[in-house]
Amino acid sequence: MRVTFARAALLGTVAAAALITTPAVAQENPDTNPAAPVNQKTQATAAEASDQEIVVTARRRNELLLDVPVAVTAYSGEQLDRQGALDITDVAATTPNVTLEVSRGSNSTLTPFIRGIGQQDPVAGFEQGVGLYLDDVYLNRPQAAVLDIYDVERIEVLRGPQGTLYGRNTIGGAIKYVTRRIPTDGPHAMVRTNVGTHGQFDAIAQVSTPLTQNLRIGAAVARLSNTGFGRNLTTGQRNYNKNIWAARGTIEFEPAPDAFFRVSGDYTWDNSNPRGGHRLIANLATGEPPLKNVFDTEGGLNDPKQKVTAGGVALHGEIGLNDWLKFRTITAYRKDHSATPIDFDATPAVDVDVPAIYKNHQFSQEFQLVADKGPLQGLAGLYYLNASAYDVFDVRLYTTLPTVLPGLTAATVGNVKTKTWAAFTDLTYNFSPQWAVSLGARYTNDHRDAHVFRRNLIFGGSPELGGSGVFDQTGTQLGPPTSDFDGTRDDKAVTPRASINFKPNPNNNFYISYSKGFKGGGFDPRGLTSACVPPTGESRPCTSSEIYDFMAFDPEKVDSYEIGWKAALFNHRLQFATAIFDAEYKDVQVPGSAGAVVNGIPTFVGITTNAGKARFRGVEVETNWRMAQDFATVGDRLSFAGTLGYLDAKYLQYITNIPGVGPVDVANDRAIQNTPKWTLSGSLDYQAPVADGRLDLNTTLSYRSKSQQFELATPMLDQKGFALLDANLVWRSAGNGYEIGLHAKNLLNKQYIVSGYNFLAQNPYTGQFILGANGKPVSTLGTAGVLTAYYGNPRQVFLSAAVNF
Repeated sequence: MRVTFARAALLGTVAAAALITTPAVAQENPDTNPAAPVNQKTQATAAEASDQEIVVTARRRNELLLDVPVAVTAYSGEQLDRQGALDITDVAATTPNVTLEVSRGSNSTLTPFIRGIGQQDPVAGFEQGVGLYLDDVYLNRPQAAVLDIYDVERIEVLRGPQGTLYGRNTIGGAIKYVTRRIPTDGPHAMVRTNVGTHGQFDAIAQVSTPLTQNLRIGAAVARLSNTGFGRNLTTGQRNYNKNIWAARGTIEFEPAPDAFFRVSGDYTWDNSNPRGGHRLIANLATGEPPLKNVFDTEGGLNDPKQKVTAGGVALHGEIGLNDWLKFRTITAYRKDHSATPIDFDATPAVDVDVPAIYKNHQFSQEFQLVADKGPLQGLAGLYYLNASAYDVFDVRLYTTLPTVLPGLTAATVGNVKTKTWAAFTDLTYNFSPQWAVSLGARYTNDHRDAHVFRRNLIFGGSPELGGSGVFDQTGTQLGPPTSDFDGTRDDKAVTPRASINFKPNPNNNFYISYSKGFKGGGFDPRGLTSACVPPTGESRPCTSSEIYDFMAFDPEKVDSYEIGWKAALFNHRLQFATAIFDAEYKDVQVPGSAGAVVNGIPTFVGITTNAGKARFRGVEVETNWRMAQDFATVGDRLSFAGTLGYLDAKYLQYITNIPGVGPVDVANDRAIQNTPKWTLSGSLDYQAPVADGRLDLNTTLSYRSKSQQFELATPMLDQKGFALLDANLVWRSAGNGYEIGLHAKNLLNKQYIVSGYNFLAQNPYTGQFILGANGKPVSTLGTAGVLTAYYGNPRQVFLSAAVNF
């Protein structure tokens, strides 16, 4: 465990001073590997899924969902359309122990949590504990990772450590976004549109055609927009709006029956306005009360101009070496660029304004050998990733010392480069039709280089971010650079996995599994080396090794145990999956930030600590019950789908330094962030033949119990338990040529907080705000006092229509 005295002292000082889804791809044994051609079969509706065998690729090979000893939830593209899903975060409502949110102050950065593992702060260079995969290509950064739902074949959510097959940063789980394959049976086209409240207008067009018997091409274009849920009263812009163009193209080539190649490319242009937060307290400097509409804001920061672009290209290939062995290759390059102005204080003044630019690049290469010979199935592979994460950001504190240090700005440049390679294998041996054993392991070598440079400016912000700030060369006012750090580290790990399956008959599968997870260590690019304090508390500068320890954080590791039962009973009228798990974590990585005074100058400090030990225990249940059919009219059907997630997540050791007390284990006073104890959902689905087509009515009620935004409780910002109600009415013509639907999301218009910022002084044990002599909270950064919230979407109602050619 690494909890340096300097880091703990800084944190302590600041604290003291201041029911589902129906499973997915309901097809009869399609070949759904991203590198393979697809058998074109009609997808079943949600209710019909219980009659058919469901295939997933959770273990990087095609398997029936019932046979996979992994807790996995799958959604088909047809199902997502039918339920009115707009982006990848929508699947969280009906997936147990999963949280997917848009990160604070952004429109397209993803904050994912699975079984309590994730990260609230999307720090550049700090990789999350949930892996996101686009057609089996790992997305190394959370920026531009809120993937919109278009041209999607299915989404799979794998819960629990997936390090053996998916790598070092899937310690909590993995999410697989799989795009559609090109049909082989002639030209196809589809046009879909959504029109609804808040100025929503979406238009999606897809087209594909064979050029020859062995060559096919396809393309999809999407225009996704709305006019927002509120307004920025300072800039006049709409708030929480959406302004996105996206495109995807594919070429598939089959030179022989046992050879397949696919080249795909995608690009997204997000020109949405900056997303401003809602102040929860009155302005401490002016006394102005919070706005009445939680979707309105007053943040005045509007530079750099908000813009996010992201895209990539990938080559998938598969060649059959013989009748039981295949070779696969996945080559990919991706990049994204985010320019985002984040107004922490949400006031017109430049009080705590953070303009930022993120630039991420990655190249990855993966080779696999896939075997299926008699009782033995499995694969072995090699993986390589070369990635860089560059960020430049200001913390502009113009109101803090306007006469002494006018236009005070802490300007930071960070660059973290990662090179990692891994070798892995996962094999299953079927001793009999009833018994199977799976063994796997992955060796990972993770190399990281980091450069962090920060200096204080006056008279404005960084020129790189459109500011006019200057550096005091004499050092009489601002002193030398506050960070000038270069660091490198290597982490190595072996992450094994083992499971035993017992199938007394084809409709029941009992399994027990063990897996080990690993998330690499690194360096916080927002760190401030001048904030380092010697471990002994001496009044002297830190040595280079002490600064290294202050800026670095160790790998995070987990040992996870799981038992499960999957079943299809009563002629497949009832399907369910149950998992009970225990995960023991060491050196949990906790990124955070704090306001502080360093060398007499107020500033912002990024701090990532290893919080010692944590334990996650829980239960997950997913069920799909076909309750009745042919009961009101011939051909109708009533189904119920439900999920239950229970998670007992707690820190067992969390050391921090309390001023005047010393190092203290505050595990009992800390909670796992963004992790409700209960997640529940229930869906009713009724289908009936109507007007030479099929009418589908479904409604879903989902519930999440209370949760905290940060480890220390934050009054007003932490969200109490809440429920959301969605409803959908969809009619499809015979043969699915036409479709029209009416969708309502968050039908009861529930207000709920998904993220936020806090820079107020708190009691380090209870989290209660410390009040000054005037009876008001004490600000630790800026003069207005930062307690800013971002909310989930309000009620949305929209019509959908689609035509398939």
